[in-house]
Parts: sequence; structure tokens; C-alpha cells
Amino acid sequence: MKILCVGRNYSEHAKELNNPVPKTPMLFMKPATALLNQGKPFFYPEFSQDIQYELEIVLRICKNGRHIEPAFAGKYYNQIALGIDLTARDIQSQLKEKGHPWEIAKAFDYSAVVSSFVNLPEEHQQGIRFELHQNGEVVQSGNTADMIFSFDDLITYSSRFFKLQTGDYFFTGTPAGVGPIKVGDVLEGYLDGEKLLHCEIK
Repeated sequence: MKILCVGRNYSEHAKELNNPVPKTPMLFMKPATALLNQGKPFFYPEFSQDIQYELEIVLRICKNGRHIEPAFAGKYYNQIALGIDLTARDIQSQLKEKGHPWEIAKAFDYSAVVSSFVNLPEEHQQGIRFELHQNGEVVQSGNTADMIFSFDDLITYSSRFFKLQTGDYFFTGTPAGVGPIKVGDVLEGYLDGEKLLHCEIK
């Protein structure tokens, strides 16, 4: 399986990092070793002093496909989860200054925290609300209605370059409010008011 991700898919998040709003989806990948399943703790790595959380809706791909037409894109996912795209922001900033790839800042081991999956809400096109709590305080609050590129847009665009396969995960972007984690933190994710994700930082 592979983990596809999109950057800057909420305009307010792009603005908070002083990045331009993209005109096409900005894709990157994480390897399977980045996956940290529901409930397992994240151990803060020694190579970074500024790991930051980015809460996202994650799609699970349910059938194989490439060059998928927009009219059929919705048939390629039927479950969603909450995910945290953990980012070594200090390393990412250094790499961006040099024009280098971001992999070591975005795709390191256990950098993709993923909750259990639930069935896609029937009214999902009207927007799915999600929140991240850090030690009991709301730090991110988003709605998929505010995405620059919709789920279907992401499926259609990415399948031009990569064959989507059953079991792949797709991180669909984070809203504004990203920030640092520290040892001892408890991160909890809520989907339409229901707690779905729990991760302790050690």
C-alpha cells in the first residue's frame, strides 16, 4: 500500500505558512513505514526540534484504477478516517530554502497517524467537520467544504500519475491551526463531533 498526500489544500493553511495557494493539487507520498495505527504512541525523534501536527481527513481507496474520469471518481473510496500528517517543520524549512525534496521532513517513520475507518457519510459533499484537540483544547477545526480540491478532484488528478490500488490511503489536506507537539501531549481527533483518534506523544 502507499500513502498519498496533498499539500496546501485549504487556503487559510497555505496563508499561515506564507505559501501561495496552488492552482493544481500538490502531491507527495509517505512510505508504508510512516503508518502509525490507531492508539499507538508517537515517540519524538531526535532529528527534529519542531515536529508539528496537521489533522486531515483520510480516504481509503476501495478499487484499482488509473486515469479515472471525474464522473467515476466517487466510486474509488467509501471509507474515511482521521489522520495526522506529522511534519518536521524545521527540517522542511531548511529543505525548502535549498529547493530540495521534503521526504525526510514529511515521510519519516510513524509520521502518518491514522484512526480507525468509518463509512463515508451519505451527505459528505455538503462538508465533513473535524477537529483536533491538544491536551483537551481545540487547536484545529476544519470542514471539507472549504477544501480547494475536492475528494473527487484529488482522485482524478492523482490517477493521471499513479495507479490507485485497493487499500491505499489518501491524506486530503489540513486546515489552518497547525502547531508543535511536545513529549507528554495527548492528541485527539473528532469527526462530526465523535472522537475517532487518540495519540500520545512520548
